[in-house]
Amino acid sequence: MRLHARLIGFAVAAATVAGATAVQAAEVNVYSSRQDHLIKPLLDQYSESTGVQVNLLSGSAEQLIERLKNEGANSPADVLITVDVGNLHSAKMADVLQPISSPVLDSNVPANYRDSDGNWYGLSRRARVIFYSKDRVQPSELSTYEALAGDEWKGRICIRSSGNIYNQSLLAAMIATEGEEKAEAWAKGIAENMARQPQGGDRDQIKAVAAGECDVAIANTYYFGNMAASDNAEDKAVVEKIGVFFPNQGDRGTHVNLSGAGVTKASKNKEEAIKLIEYLTSDEAQEWYAQVNSEYPVKPGVAVSPILASWGEFKADAVQAQKLGENNAAAVRIFDRVGWR
Repeated sequence: MRLHARLIGFAVAAATVAGATAVQAAEVNVYSSRQDHLIKPLLDQYSESTGVQVNLLSGSAEQLIERLKNEGANSPADVLITVDVGNLHSAKMADVLQPISSPVLDSNVPANYRDSDGNWYGLSRRARVIFYSKDRVQPSELSTYEALAGDEWKGRICIRSSGNIYNQSLLAAMIATEGEEKAEAWAKGIAENMARQPQGGDRDQIKAVAAGECDVAIANTYYFGNMAASDNAEDKAVVEKIGVFFPNQGDRGTHVNLSGAGVTKASKNKEEAIKLIEYLTSDEAQEWYAQVNSEYPVKPGVAVSPILASWGEFKADAVQAQKLGENNAAAVRIFDRVGWR
């Protein structure tokens, strides 16, 4: 999707890697599904401070995992960076990542935000919360994700399609904590309470609430955080009409997902690849994620941005993140059964 002109330069760099001498080996080749502006500044910063050249190739998670499978042992990639545990799990199951051991990563990344086998580590967190119309909904009317499946919310909810990995992971988390029967009842209730057929991305759901098409939406916090930080007049107008609510604070906590990274199975620069991922979990990088990307750090003790802080602290679901990937297939089957398109 975003395999653009930089592919040519990357191919040249990859060819250089193949014939590099030990002196020339201080480089890392990164496949990333993140938008360039959400990762490249950090990679450039790392290069400037260490002298290690970081070569970046961007694409969708599906494209990059398939590419790694096709390239096999000949892949020039050293690191895969992607969003959502569902995608990280898919990469692990496709056998394109390798387990690594790093005391730095084990210290920086809490156990529930990393793969138990060391195949991937979380880099940043995003909460999937309820956004509501300040004009039509009182915060006192909100409580849990499950409550939105009630009859009082019929025709009032906007949410993305079931094909979206974020929704699949939300349902996968419910399966892990509540079981498949309750998770299916929730999915059925939400499908029946939608104000419109699922369409667009998370920003579109939030904008639909502001436009009066629905009263509440379920979306990731960093989209709204970036809208709140924007100079765009349309974004500012939307933000003024919307409130942020963290569901399930009285029980398991709000669903949290991750962006994350792993070392590829074919990596020719494993040591440098590990060092790069360690840097991405350092205080410096975690602060960048928080201040620039409106994401929550994975490393404890790193401050969030003023915008995120203005929403208040919240209790996050402590479910082991890898369960989101392990339960993905069950979540997809439930969506199909209840008719969530």
